[in-house]
Amino acid sequence: MTIAKNIKNFKAEIPTKVKLVAVSKTKPNEDIMEAFEAGQIIFGENKVQDLAAKAEVLNQEIQWHFIGHLQRNKVKFIAPFVSMIHAVDSLKLLKEINKQAKKNNRIIDCLLQFHIADEDTKFGMDDGEVKELIESTGFSELGNIRIAGVMGMATYTDDMDQIRKEFAKLKGFFEEIKLQYFSNQDSFKEISMGMSGDYKIAIEEGSTMIRVGSAIFGARN
Repeated sequence: MTIAKNIKNFKAEIPTKVKLVAVSKTKPNEDIMEAFEAGQIIFGENKVQDLAAKAEVLNQEIQWHFIGHLQRNKVKFIAPFVSMIHAVDSLKLLKEINKQAKKNNRIIDCLLQFHIADEDTKFGMDDGEVKELIESTGFSELGNIRIAGVMGMATYTDDMDQIRKEFAKLKGFFEEIKLQYFSNQDSFKEISMGMSGDYKIAIEEGSTMIRVGSAIFGARN
């Protein structure tokens, strides 16, 4: 099945309120343009160098999301154009994104990454750390970032009940943080969870944004 056909099938299958992030990491520009021409606008990359190189030469209408673990010293390379940064896991990173966004006269949408998986290798904060970040004096001074919601990655497992519980946990964190800190901010609305193997469960548990790579582009190169 072609990339274009896969995109059309996804668009037909998922609810209109759920955004599809086509994870284009390791994929050539031709594959990305095939997806774009089929109507896909949002693409996700997890390496700064690859993202910057692709953004420089591909269609300016593409919305680029950075979905990997972001090092502070690399923020400056994507700050001029990135639409959203999915995995903010510290106040230090948030301050650097704000600093670079300000230099580029932009406001960058960010998602707070929660650690929901039963794996130490996954990044992210617990609910106490997120609240501490939001309540810190430095946070209120960040005028060039916008917290648009939360993200998380489930455990890499075949146990779908465990995955469902972890997604439900993230939805609970989202609702709690929304109620406590962002109740009058319509822009705080995204729950980024679900990938090629578990996006259907994620959507059932409240995901508004799924990150899908292999189910669109095929196996990684």
